[in-house]
Order: sequence, then C-alpha cells, then structure tokens
Amino acid sequence: MNFTEQAIVFPCAGDDLLGIVASPEQPNKTGVLVVVGGPQYRAGSHRQFLLLSRALAISGYPVMRFDHSGMGDSTGTLENFEALNDNISAAIEAFQQKCPSVISVVLWGLCDAASASLLYWDATRDSRITGIALLNPWVRSEVTLAKTHIKHYYGQRLLEVEFWRKLLTGKLGIGRALGGFIASFKLARQAIGLTSAGVTLPFQKRMMRALKEFQGQVLLILSGDDFTAKEFIETIRADSVSAAVLDGSSLKRVDIEGADHTFSSAEWRQSVEVATIGWLGTLVTNYAK
Repeated sequence: MNFTEQAIVFPCAGDDLLGIVASPEQPNKTGVLVVVGGPQYRAGSHRQFLLLSRALAISGYPVMRFDHSGMGDSTGTLENFEALNDNISAAIEAFQQKCPSVISVVLWGLCDAASASLLYWDATRDSRITGIALLNPWVRSEVTLAKTHIKHYYGQRLLEVEFWRKLLTGKLGIGRALGGFIASFKLARQAIGLTSAGVTLPFQKRMMRALKEFQGQVLLILSGDDFTAKEFIETIRADSVSAAVLDGSSLKRVDIEGADHTFSSAEWRQSVEVATIGWLGTLVTNYAK
C-alpha cells in the first residue's frame, strides 16, 4: 500500500517536539506511536524505527515516531524514561490531529521506551491505548542484575570446560571470581519493594502493576542473547501475580533466538516487523468485536 511521510512539529510543556508521521492511503483506525528511548532519536539504532514505520504503513497502519524533549531535533531538556509522560501524551494528541482516522493507539517501545510506555499507561490509564508492544523492557537495578548474573552467567560458567581448565591450572583469578559471585548472591537475596508510606513506588513495581491491570493486548518481543531481556523475565517471574500475565490470553510473547539487544541484523529486524504486523492484525480484529 502506498503511503506518505511528513514531518510535524508539536508543542509539549513549552518545548517543540519533532515527529514523523507515515500515513497510508487507506489508513487503519489503529495507529502505532513509536516511543523512543534514550539516548536515541527517531530513526532508531540501525534505522530500525524508520524501517519499522514504513513496513507498518505499507500494511495500512498509520505510524508516528518522534524525538522526545532534548533529543534529536526537539527542544528542551533531556529527561530519562521515567519523565516522558507529557511527551507521550502530547505525541498522541498530535498524532490523532494529523491522522483523524486513528481512534485507538498502540505504544511500541524498545528497552527503556518500553518501560516508559508501561509507566505512561500506569500513570494516566489512557483509554485510547488498546495495545502495548514491549521489546526487551528495561527493569535494571542492582538486584535484578545480580539475580540475572547468578542464573545466566555463573550458572553457565560452571558448565564450561574452559572455566574448569583455568581453575585447575591456576589461571583463573579465583579470589576475584568468588568475590563477584558472593556480591551478586547477596544482592540477589534482596527484593524491590515499597520504599515507605506515601513515597512513589519504584518504576519496576509500577511497570508490573501496569502489566497486571492493562485491559488491552500486549506484545512482548525478547532477544535471545540479551541480558536486559533476561532481567525482565526474572523480574516478572519473581511476582506471582505478574508471572500469570505471561501465560494469559492478553499477552503474546515472541522470542527471537540469537538476537542482540537492538536487533542489529536485517534478519532480526524483519522478525520484529513480522511479529508486530501479525500481532496488530489480531489486535485490530479483537478491537472490532
């Protein structure tokens, strides 16, 4: 399907943000807002966001990607992913003004942009959001990193012949290795919980709450060779209620074997495009019922 691309400038809390809107000739009523994390701008690593937007537009989905405050061609002060609610809200407004046919919006984000998408819905409960696509969501803390190291690094090392060869020949810095393991083990025993009465929950808890309470559809795409993806799975499995979401009918999980964090090869990027387009078709069908 043919489509056009147009740059727009829209306001957000006194700043001017730049977005690129891809509009198909026969647009679907569901549009995709690509939320960009940092430090990154609207094209994405390896031009992934640009290529994804065009693939979605060819399939009939209006798409908007944008530079958030302080990034790329947008003005303002650079904020981290926990402070993008105003940016996302302003982008949705501008997107719908530019594409009036868009009734429902899907948020699509990689890494901390996936986290920002969940945090936005948790804070706003925006009824326009009918789907959220999460790629390798960021939940990093000392605790989650330690747990992931224990399971996926130290556990794997014990199965490696090279590890035992170095150990038996004295070429392994056993003191340093043991010290790293003990430090990770101590951290892994800790838990991310409430800070104190009246204080905002840690962002990981707010993400888990959004996953549990979101009434729309969720696409979870995980790279096979990525610590961030492994941390996310470990975090969600640590919460019995959140873990149930993984097996629920509202979440579709896609694992891309061997892929790195940013899906840097053409094959991995195409796998992401195919998974996203296929899921959107199911989401639109369900939404139309």
